Order: sequence, then C-alpha cells, then structure tokens
Amino acid sequence: MFCPPALAARIDRAEMRLSLSIAETVASRTPGARVLVSPIAGGHAIFAGTGSPANKAIGIGFGAAIDEAALEAIEHAWADRGQPVRFELSTLADPSLVPTLTARGYRLTGFENVLARAVTVDDRAPDVNGMSIRVLPQDQWRPWMNVALDGFATPDGSAPGEESFPREALEGMFADFASTPGFQRYLLHVEGEPAGAASLRIDDGLAQLCGAATLPQFRRRGIQAALLRWRLADAREAGCALAVVTTQPGSKSQANAMRQGFALLYTRAVLVKPLAT
Repeated sequence: MFCPPALAARIDRAEMRLSLSIAETVASRTPGARVLVSPIAGGHAIFAGTGSPANKAIGIGFGAAIDEAALEAIEHAWADRGQPVRFELSTLADPSLVPTLTARGYRLTGFENVLARAVTVDDRAPDVNGMSIRVLPQDQWRPWMNVALDGFATPDGSAPGEESFPREALEGMFADFASTPGFQRYLLHVEGEPAGAASLRIDDGLAQLCGAATLPQFRRRGIQAALLRWRLADAREAGCALAVVTTQPGSKSQANAMRQGFALLYTRAVLVKPLAT
C-alpha cells in the first residue's frame, strides 16, 4: 500500500486526537495532574500526567515549521513537570524538523512502525472454537484493564529493546486510557477464562487498533489474530475504509498484523530531549 504524506498526516493527527482525548480525561479525573496541551508545527505537544504514554508531540511537520520560541516554552513547561519532551516524527514529515530538534539536544531513542490495510466486505468476525468475546460498556472497563495490565506487564520479548513495566506503574495509565470515551473494549475468553484484551477507536473513517495483550499462559494460541479479526469486522460495520495499527519494529504484534494483510506505511522516529541534570 502506497502512503503519500497526506495520508501519513491524517493518521498522525488521528493519533494526536487520541492523545488529546486521554489528556482531557486525565484533566477531568485528576485535577492535580497538570495536563498541558500546546500547539506546535501543525500538531500538538500533549502532557497527560507523569509517565503517561499519551505524553508526546505528534501530528508534527506536515506543512508547518517549528516555532522555536513556542518549543522552548513547551520544553520549560515539561521540565517543570519533571518530564522530557518526546517527539514522534513521521518519516514522511518535513525532514528539516530533524536538524532543528537535534540542534536543541534531542536524541533518537527508538522507532515505531505504522501499518495499515483496507477494510473490506470480507472482514467478518471469526468463528473460533473455544473462544468468545465481549465488548464491554463504558462503565465496565475494569475487567478489560486487569487483563491488559497483566499482558503488557509481561512482554513476549520478541521486539528488540522491548521494555517490561511493573503492574503498579501501568495501572494509573491504563485507568485513564480505559475510561476515555470513544473506545470499544474487547475482552476475549478461552473456555470461559479471560485470556486477551484489545481496543478499537474510530476517527474520521480510520479504525485505530489501539493495543492488544494476551495473558502469558494463553500465548501462541491465535488470540491476537482473533482479536484483530473481530475488530476489523466491527470497523467494517462502522463504515471505516482503512484500519491502522502501530507496533514495535520486529515485534510479534507486527508479525500478527502482517499475517492479516497489514502493510508497513511508514515509521515514526522517537526523539527525546533529556532533562538537564
């Protein structure tokens, strides 16, 4: 699948709106979180609380230059909150942004891959023996969170540089994510036991497949593939034309997505400015 810069901008700005929604939820739930939303270079820098995965500058560099005075103000505000500024910059964005950032001390710390595939009339919920799935309503997100927490706290080690995080460090972040409006939360059972969790968000005709996790004892049994196919079926019902997923390069999640017809569109470079010591 060919990806022009306009499509990359559409996808990155959907990701930006996802982070903005999480920041809005955090601000309403936790007034002391010191949430910060700052426009920059056509996108936004979003601070949603210490350690939040929504903390990023995203949607950047598609037809707008960096205002260094605005960036300096963002850097000071984030440093005051004890967090380094993190840019997730598409390889299809304006390449002149990179020397601007590196000259200010930003360092390349990693990459993430953005994959997509067309949603077609053939995308239907799978018939998998022994498995069942529920879409949990807004007020029943905690069972979903418990499975997602246990799954993400024990990564499978398939991606280079993959990190593991203790459950207590992830719990607050997942509570904010899980309670943000606009998500469908999927909980998969194997023979009646919770085994996997995933989520789906619809944004302007895009189906964002926002993370999936399998409990360690249920891995290598096709659960990730089943969750993916169920979400694609719901994306078709919602009228989406394109499904998007972000993965760590070389991870099991990327392999699962590619087996389901997803293709690599572009990579985001992750650039972080370390806090002054």
